Amino acid sequence: MRECISIHIGQAGVQMGNACWELYCLEHGIQPDGQMPSDGGCDESFTSFFSETGCGKHVPRAIIVDLEPTVVDEVRTGTYRCLFHPEQLITGKEDAANNYARGHYTVGKEIVDLVLDRIRKLAEQCISLQGFLMFHSVGGGTGSGFASLLMERLSADYGKKAKLEFAIYPAPQISTAVVEPYNAVLTTHTTLEHADCSFMIDNEAIYDICRRNLDIERPTYTNLNRLIAQIVSSVTASLRFDGALNVDLTEFQTNLVPYPRIHFPLATYAPIISAEKAYHEQLTVAEITSACFEPANQLIKCDPRNGKYIACCMLYRGDVVPKDINSALGTIKTKRSIQFVDWCPTGFKVGINYQPPTVVPGGDLAKVQRAICMTSNTTAIAEAWARLDRKFDLMFAKRAFVHWYIGQGMEESEFSDAREDLAAL
Repeated sequence: MRECISIHIGQAGVQMGNACWELYCLEHGIQPDGQMPSDGGCDESFTSFFSETGCGKHVPRAIIVDLEPTVVDEVRTGTYRCLFHPEQLITGKEDAANNYARGHYTVGKEIVDLVLDRIRKLAEQCISLQGFLMFHSVGGGTGSGFASLLMERLSADYGKKAKLEFAIYPAPQISTAVVEPYNAVLTTHTTLEHADCSFMIDNEAIYDICRRNLDIERPTYTNLNRLIAQIVSSVTASLRFDGALNVDLTEFQTNLVPYPRIHFPLATYAPIISAEKAYHEQLTVAEITSACFEPANQLIKCDPRNGKYIACCMLYRGDVVPKDINSALGTIKTKRSIQFVDWCPTGFKVGINYQPPTVVPGGDLAKVQRAICMTSNTTAIAEAWARLDRKFDLMFAKRAFVHWYIGQGMEESEFSDAREDLAAL
């Protein structure tokens, strides 16, 4: 069937990976040791993410890479240690130290052939490989430098396969590293040509969602990652479960990417609601559809009311019939606040899936009958780039911190090239 290989790079990618695989295992009823107790024999849905061994163990099609061992060691000792094949967890000896140049040139070069070798082994086990899902942050060293190096090599080896990124993007106010703007600009410059579709996620937006909708006073990264996992799961749900309208990974690109370079859709998920509130809410199709167009539910800070929508992809899952969706979308189109560009009159792509969303036990989200994940390509995402460019310019004007990058074999011209490339977006 249509398999996907997930690649988790750097600390952010690994931690997102933990949340995602935890959710996939629950969705398919696979235990942490890889066994699947309720084996009816008819359910083939798990094959796009798991491969089955001879003795009935299910192994994720995933590769976890970090240039330093500490984060991956948590996976090696955690609850899901028996799930992953030990060869799929790859660690380097020395860290990329928040430095794009180290991840891309010095430290990353040594490990990249090993990683590609493992990816090739995974790809050979697939019957028809659909594409790659890359999880990484754009601010760190491994997530930016090594991810872009790997993308270049992947597009050389598997040219026709879809590559979707889930990238943690530097938030407007909260920052975890000083050199984030440099790393983010350089990565975007190198991956622009190689990724087919990049979903940008910003931590600050998810913090706000946790505070506003889930009443979590002090959200941890686990809370954030579980939210992200729900979205990744919704995007790939149609590969794994059956529904009225299935959406493929390649269909995303066809419908969301008008020009090859404009491939940064905005992801929104609804309903994000805590268990206490869920009892008092109706959550009809129309309600969750209109909730998707509110800036409050978005995973990146920007205001779509200032921009125009180029295309929207609505992925429903759970107890949903097409008639409800059509009436819900009809009401949305009549609203004045939601504008589409002139050259794209229809603008909606719909996917329907009958598998209701699964929740992690002890998690924050309520168990709901239906949910929707909307990915939309809107011009408002330019706000996010503009913020990043401003920070980059302020630092680069003084050439602050640049010597760390040049010491690892980069040139100053690469900075200015990357900056011009983003300005063109």
